[in-house]
Amino acid sequence: MEVQVTIIVLILGLVIYTKIRNKRLIETVTKSNRGTRSERKLVLKLLKYGIPSQTIFHDLYVEKRKRRYAQIDLVVPTSVGVLVFEVKDYSGWIYGNDSPRWTQVLAYGREKHRFYNPIMQNSKHIIDLKKKLSQFENIPFFSIIVFYGDSVIKDFGHVPYRTFIIKPRSLRKLISDILKNSDPAQYTNKREVVNVLKEAVRNGDSPEIRNMHIAHIMNMSG
Repeated sequence: MEVQVTIIVLILGLVIYTKIRNKRLIETVTKSNRGTRSERKLVLKLLKYGIPSQTIFHDLYVEKRKRRYAQIDLVVPTSVGVLVFEVKDYSGWIYGNDSPRWTQVLAYGREKHRFYNPIMQNSKHIIDLKKKLSQFENIPFFSIIVFYGDSVIKDFGHVPYRTFIIKPRSLRKLISDILKNSDPAQYTNKREVVNVLKEAVRNGDSPEIRNMHIAHIMNMSG
């Protein structure tokens, strides 16, 4: 009995230690209240894959025009280009095509929900980000859509060049393949890139900017 209690205590201690360690690791990149839980899971994965914390930018608000912002889940500049992540958290079956809306199917077809095509969504994020710096026009961008949750992707239509739709378990291999099979990016000023991304992260610290963005999204969705 005493041995069983000792084992349970050790297991609980290990679980608590792991949670504390992971939380501290995530906080080298972002705050514990920024973004969604799945986004922070993705940050943790990238860190554990050896991506330096100073190259991971989470929950960015990129200013466009007239005080409008594009909210981007995650951006990672690498030696071969810029990785732009869109994180989705869905259960059920996912049906996609080239239309602006995809469909989530639940309860064996009895329940359906529509959501914005994430390929188009992240493509627009990349366009908005590219407008911030002239050197971005000569740097490859990779659009990576990561589906968390108990979802099964049934179809997603045409997938553009340098666009990837994956589950989290495929992330390590995808990043490895991108880094291994791509030519070095021709950055002209890396500090300039970092400053733009840092500014976008700081924008997300502003409640005014966040509320304006939410209000704009609600107006767009009717």
